[in-house]
Amino acid sequence: MAKTDSRPTAIPARTRTCPICGKPVHPRHQPFCSARCANIDLGRWLKGNYRVETDETPNDAPERDDV
Repeated sequence: MAKTDSRPTAIPARTRTCPICGKPVHPRHQPFCSARCANIDLGRWLKGNYRVETDETPNDAPERDDV
């Protein structure tokens, strides 16, 4: 009985691009192309540019016992 190769065939992946500048992603800085773009994204997170919209008010936050 002949053996069949059960490994999946490689399908070329679509080239991923940096969400900041659109250049191809570099494996070292994935999902960005460079440390510069990674730092730009981090700065946006720290400034609060990225946030999840919600209907909660600050008074709706659960109380913490460890404070």
